[in-house]
Parts: sequence; structure tokens; C-alpha cells
Amino acid sequence: MTRRRAGLVALFGAALLALAAEPVAAQPSASTTVRQIWDLNLSLLYVAIPITVLVEGILIYTVWRFRNQDEPLPTMENRRLEITWTIATAIILLFVGVASYQVMASPYVTAEAGDQAALQQENPERIEVQAYRYGWSFYYNGSSFSNTAEATSTGTLRLPADREVVLRVTSRDWLHAFHVPSLGLKADAFPGQYNRLRTVPDEPGTYQLYCAEYCGSGHSKMLGTVQVMPQDEYDQWIADQQSSGNGSQQNQTSN
Repeated sequence: MTRRRAGLVALFGAALLALAAEPVAAQPSASTTVRQIWDLNLSLLYVAIPITVLVEGILIYTVWRFRNQDEPLPTMENRRLEITWTIATAIILLFVGVASYQVMASPYVTAEAGDQAALQQENPERIEVQAYRYGWSFYYNGSSFSNTAEATSTGTLRLPADREVVLRVTSRDWLHAFHVPSLGLKADAFPGQYNRLRTVPDEPGTYQLYCAEYCGSGHSKMLGTVQVMPQDEYDQWIADQQSSGNGSQQNQTSN
């Protein structure tokens, strides 16, 4: 195989990988959290594609070049080549480590690791997410245990757009998992314990919520929705819930 053909094969392989990666780049990004995660994934993908093409190109060339040798000779020692690929590997690993640390250390991706970090906004919206067999209850600016929430809802979580939100995830009975893929949110729900999530939803719309931990016979039906709404509409909804008496009472179903 000539160098020109080898180059064409490598180029064709890169094109195929780029087409395979396109659906990944097209995933919805509706919050600060999911955007940071997808940016990291794409950065690592851009590093992985050239490496994959290079390795596969060398492998194909080697198989083709020495296909007729019944007793191939071992390669000769080449210190310059060994030093080169060792340094290149170290640079790639350093890039992956730094890029991953910058994202994983963000309070919007790993909330527990960023508890001492300063919030981008001084007054985040605080919502408790309570899982139960087989549904979801939400308590806005309050707690299910203190029974002092400004508003409650069941099945649909309302979030204000372009405002920092702090979610406290817990369970009423046994293990569940709160997962909203389009917002990049996922946390286990343990009885009597809290896992915290932080994000800034910035795309109004309705997103799928479901339990990501098998929790019994009704697990597949443990679905919900997350409705991201403009701040004024969110404030009006809270006011409507308070005026209708759907604030401090637990497990009320909102309309």
C-alpha cells in the first residue's frame, strides 16, 4: 500500500468517526451542568479520534505490508521513536486530567465537592426532591420534614430559567435515583439522607425525569417531568400555589 492510499484510508476512517460523533454533538444542552459535561466529552472525543485513526492506520498498513512474510523479523530498537510516543502519551494524559478536573471540580457537576465554593448567584432557588414508590414530590423553598414549603407539586418539577437552583434529593421509603438527562442532573435518593445538585437551567421547556435505580415492580412507571419556565411565570406559579393553599401541606398534587 502506497503512502497515498494509506492517507486516503486514514482520511476515510476519520470521516466515519466524525459521522458517528455527530449525534453526540447534537444532544440537547439545557443547563450549565449538561453543557459542561458535553464540552468535556467533545474535547476528549477530538483527542480520541486522531489517536484511533493513527493506530488503526498503522495496524492496517502493517497487516498489508507484511502479509506475505511467513517468518517476519522483529522490529529493531528505536529509542527516538520510543521517547517520542512516551512524551506524546504523557501530554495527552495531562490534557485529559486537567480538562476532567476542571469539569469534575465544578459545583454544577459535583455539588458535594463544591459545597465551599461561592455560588454564582447569592439567592438560589432551593427545592427538595422526595422520591417514593413510585413517584416524585417537590417542596419549594422548604422541606417535607419541617412542613414549611412555599409550594409543593407532584410529578412535575418547576424550575426558573437563568437562575441558580439547589436541589436536595432524598427518599421517603427506599433507594431511588433522580435523573434528568437533558439537564445533566443525576443523584441517588436515600431515605433520611440528602444528596445535593446545583445547576442553572437556561432553556425553557419540558424535560423527561425518571428513576435511574431499579426500585421495585413499578420502577418503569416512575416517571416525571421538569418544566423550566421564565422567572416571572415561575414567581406567578409560586404565588398561585400559595393563594390556593398548596404550600405547607405535604403531598399535594399541583395542576
